[in-house]
Amino acid sequence: MADAKPKLLIVEDDEGLQAQLKWAYDNYEVVIAGNREQALAALRSEEPTVVTLDLGLPPDPDGTTEGFAVLDAIMAMKPDTKVVVASGHGARESALQAIERGAYDFYQKPVDIEQLGMIVDRAHRLHTIEAENRRLSAKVGEDQTVLGSMITAAPEMAKVARTIERVAPTNVSAMLLGASGTGKELLARGVHEASNRRGGAFVAINCAAIPENLLESELFGHEKGAFTGAVKTNEGKIELAHGGTLFLDEVGDIPLPLQVKLLRFLQERVIERIGGRKQIAVDTRIVCATHQNLEAMIADGSFREDLFYRLAEIVIKIPTLSERPGDAVLLAKHFLTRFSAEMNPQVKGFAPDALSAIDAWTWPGNVRELENRVKRAVIMADAKLVTAEDLDLDSSEEDGDLALNLKQAREEADRRMIRKALARSQGNISNTAKLLGISRPTLYDLLKQYDLQT
Repeated sequence: MADAKPKLLIVEDDEGLQAQLKWAYDNYEVVIAGNREQALAALRSEEPTVVTLDLGLPPDPDGTTEGFAVLDAIMAMKPDTKVVVASGHGARESALQAIERGAYDFYQKPVDIEQLGMIVDRAHRLHTIEAENRRLSAKVGEDQTVLGSMITAAPEMAKVARTIERVAPTNVSAMLLGASGTGKELLARGVHEASNRRGGAFVAINCAAIPENLLESELFGHEKGAFTGAVKTNEGKIELAHGGTLFLDEVGDIPLPLQVKLLRFLQERVIERIGGRKQIAVDTRIVCATHQNLEAMIADGSFREDLFYRLAEIVIKIPTLSERPGDAVLLAKHFLTRFSAEMNPQVKGFAPDALSAIDAWTWPGNVRELENRVKRAVIMADAKLVTAEDLDLDSSEEDGDLALNLKQAREEADRRMIRKALARSQGNISNTAKLLGISRPTLYDLLKQYDLQT
């Protein structure tokens, strides 16, 4: 049986144009409506992916009030429907107002059948992509994969997530390499939640935050009376994570003598508590992270090479925030929503200068710096919109190394700006094209040319 054709609802009161449009699009199952009542009834019964809507409908055929009423009703009932509006009445003003109220695109009468057909095809493709994204997002939530806890539009981070999803079901040790503040613990938790160990404990320890003389006890535990102050037996982090995952953050700060004991655990999968003589079998998966250059530490003798290869069966490199164009704005909006609800409900968003400053800043402290700056700005903001001054950001960006190849530099600039615009407009193609000052067809060509996913 052939696949069913997608449904296209045409809301048009001109009977001659109704007939012309009905037979023009043989790739669609065309449904015709001539007024608001018929349009909304068809929306409920047929659930079309795309609607073309003439704003001049009875009882206001010479105005736009009835058409806008239909548009508002469609957006309320089925907000994922792609509505393409048509008007000959103050076309520019009507079109802009329609886009603001949720329309996907617009065209001006008299109708160009071929041009309208291209707009309808693009609208349908976008509807299909969005529906698939929603399906995948729901599946991600069900499967508890790492993507469910990540906020990103960057291909670099999507690649990291795909790697983690492949690694998670295995029991290999994984090492996350990245600068401070890039979200290594979040990703380590993602490894745990996407694995068969998700029912067990996820235990995290920062090896750099614990004094050297206490770290061994924290990791391996101790028996009662093992040392002064050991008034009871304590299980270590490795033991507490039995059946689950232990995250060793800043593993490069583990002292050499303790590295030997950790290596023995990784080889034998048994531990001995401090002051104990009994070997305890432990089934714990190790995920570790560091911002240090462990290979350099191996060369100077401060980190054991055999331990490195035990810990780094899989190495995952985490890009910095500056290497993820568009993500800074996405994350900033997420943090603002969270912090404003908790600390300053009057704050509703970012002013244009703040968004520009966020885009331009290099974020040496990565996501942690961004989170802290947004939190401070929300607390200090006096108006509804957070400004660059509230963020304490200088929007000027230092010049980096100049690319000698002009074509390469231009393409890199195009990619960066398109991805930032897509992030800022939350993937809306019409709004992205407006932000960039180009037409929708030109934007589609650039997306295809640079292999950028919307």
